[in-house]
Amino acid sequence: MAKDVLCEVNSCKYWAAGNKCSASSIYVVSHRGEHARNSEETDCKTFEPKL
Repeated sequence: MAKDVLCEVNSCKYWAAGNKCSASSIYVVSHRGEHARNSEETDCKTFEPKL
């Protein structure tokens, strides 16, 4: 996995200083089945809100 996964969603519990993602793995899904054509057609399922 990439060492420097960037994330600007600071409301996620995995968000770390410098817009880094601290999750041990990332799960991304497509709105269109297996074939997303751009980033707007995807979602990060790893997101969990900060409590």
